[in-house]
Amino acid sequence: MATKTTDTHKEPAEVILEALLMLLWHIVKLAVVAAWWAVLFPMVSVPVAGAVAAGLFLGSSWAVVVVGVSIAGMVLWRAKHPETFERWLTGRARARFLRWWRYRLRWDKRLEACKLTVTAETSTFVPRLLLAEIGDGMDWVRVKMLDGQCPADYENRVERLAHTFEALECRATVVGPGVIELGFRYTDALAEPVAMPRIDPGFRKDVA
Repeated sequence: MATKTTDTHKEPAEVILEALLMLLWHIVKLAVVAAWWAVLFPMVSVPVAGAVAAGLFLGSSWAVVVVGVSIAGMVLWRAKHPETFERWLTGRARARFLRWWRYRLRWDKRLEACKLTVTAETSTFVPRLLLAEIGDGMDWVRVKMLDGQCPADYENRVERLAHTFEALECRATVVGPGVIELGFRYTDALAEPVAMPRIDPGFRKDVA
């Protein structure tokens, strides 16, 4: 039986071209991500764009003024309205970063480590991440199961999933046809301080 041999040797010019194309792809990807974050956080991107425009058209001193005014505005906003500052800026930025860091960055490798991928011939199929919602101490992740999988495949691996995603606990719940929701708990609610009601020092309970 004849054996077909494939020559995988590449010319130097071909290697350089592939490296340049890869670099260009990463630059375009980074630009798209930066533009998307600029749209999501105009309270940051608009002052930055204003400072750049002031530096280009009016001089560096005006750029410094714009930066100083913007920082002062942020500090004042944080001091006067911490709830809205958290909701619109720090909270949203934290949620987007954790969504990327905990789930999107190493999703394929982590599910493969948990034995939730399917390999057929030379291809490996990974359950699709549909949604990742970041909470204060609990995350909810929705996953599209692969053909042939059942909820028990995930329910039997909740401990492995919890350790893999560095959570304290994981729970699996069916939420739709072929869709399972994983609840990851990252904080211990019992360890959090509880605010006790204030006791009036003037109040004295008589003991019989």
